[in-house]
Amino acid sequence: MSMAIENHAVIGDLRTTALVALNGSIDFMCWPRFDSPSVFASLLEPSAGFFELAPVLEGGRFRQFYVPDTNVLLTRVLSPEGVSEISDFMTLAPEYPEQRVIRRVKAIRGTLSFRLHCAPRFDYARVGHKARVLNDRVILFEPMRDDLPTADQLNHPDDCG
Repeated sequence: MSMAIENHAVIGDLRTTALVALNGSIDFMCWPRFDSPSVFASLLEPSAGFFELAPVLEGGRFRQFYVPDTNVLLTRVLSPEGVSEISDFMTLAPEYPEQRVIRRVKAIRGTLSFRLHCAPRFDYARVGHKARVLNDRVILFEPMRDDLPTADQLNHPDDCG
């Protein structure tokens, strides 16, 4: 279930933004631009997609803050079992023409497990998707509709209209 909007922080790349909840879930993101249809929108409707990356911990306190002078968001969960940290940011244009959301997890204290659940719902959950495994570290989710950006167009943003 999505958290209230006041429990979110923003990451962005000067082309779009994402709202990252205290629990490590990206609950809203339009892609590849601010005015594009959503990929994740569970903040608006629980079934409209999210990208959760979170430690498997019982309880704990949640904290979010930015690395000074950056748009790198750190989300920490502090519990008796350990301390986890999730780093979130987007690569900036024009240095990186390929848009990317970078998410990294690490255990600051203790031995922790993490849960990843990526559930995109393209175009405000109106369009299905297909998933392609590109290699052992990359799965590509693509909308099943011709008028939404393709993977090739995302690598060449000028083609996105």
